[in-house]
Amino acid sequence: QAIDAPDGSFDLVFMFKSLHHVPRELIAPSLREIHRVLRPGGRAYFSEPVYFGDFNDILSLFHDEEEVRRIAFDQLHAAVETGLFELDAEVFFQVPGSYQSWEQFEERFIKVTHTQHDIAPGLYQRIKNAFLAQMTSDGAHFLKPHRVDILRRSGA
Repeated sequence: QAIDAPDGSFDLVFMFKSLHHVPRELIAPSLREIHRVLRPGGRAYFSEPVYFGDFNDILSLFHDEEEVRRIAFDQLHAAVETGLFELDAEVFFQVPGSYQSWEQFEERFIKVTHTQHDIAPGLYQRIKNAFLAQMTSDGAHFLKPHRVDILRRSGA
């Protein structure tokens, strides 16, 4: 919310899967700050996961991000609608993700240090069963949908 750089300092700002982690009341001020540090015509690249698909269905059992992802998208949309930015492009793509075992998935997403998941035994079993239903002889493979919005600072 307070980038230590003068106005118009950058040609490009990147945010990779992070806007939906910004507290909702700080997203609009953060977008204004990004606008401030971009030169006129500069671009902001926002990559965000899309709330859809088998992988998301598993994660949403214990870490549901539907609302925060919607809020992030709504704020990007509002920044364009109000003229803060112009939309250059919106691109949808799939990111492959493969996990060789339940244990690998569990370490990567449940036993993380940045979030304390309080998962009751019954829910834990539901998560595990949902994951194991995706297992094949060479692991569980997912396509994770993502969206990139490339916004241009107005005034160029």
